[in-house]
Amino acid sequence: MPQYGYSIFGLDPDRTAISSAREIDISPKAAREICNTIKGMFLDKAKEYLEDVIQMKAAVPYKRHKKHVAHRKELSKWPAGRYPIKAAKRILEVLENAENNAEFKGLDVERMKIIHAATHKGMIIKRFIPRAQGSSSPRFNYLSHVEIAIEEV
Repeated sequence: MPQYGYSIFGLDPDRTAISSAREIDISPKAAREICNTIKGMFLDKAKEYLEDVIQMKAAVPYKRHKKHVAHRKELSKWPAGRYPIKAAKRILEVLENAENNAEFKGLDVERMKIIHAATHKGMIIKRFIPRAQGSSSPRFNYLSHVEIAIEEV
């Protein structure tokens, strides 16, 4: 099994907690937009926001991957957005793991702030669907890595 590290260094272990998920079956684009949105939020606010995304009450603004993305009326500063439910569920699990790690270390969970939320492309599961005349079409499945670091403020 490969050895994975984190893309953030120099954290104070007495004030921070980290968590990651590797090779999860979510879209790298949706994961990137969610991580960009929750970075800098307090832990309880980020969890509440992700639960609203899962219930389709709050949209995630798509800032980089915004071509052909419809506008959402609840977004005030950025018009384009979506409701990536599957990615929000998985990132919420990683966020809860980071919270549990902080609680295990004895940190105050009420004052935790997300200082690092990043996603990276994982491996690609390649499959092909047979088509007419002996040809085939690709059916690829893109996996993602997500890592979150929280700090006591």
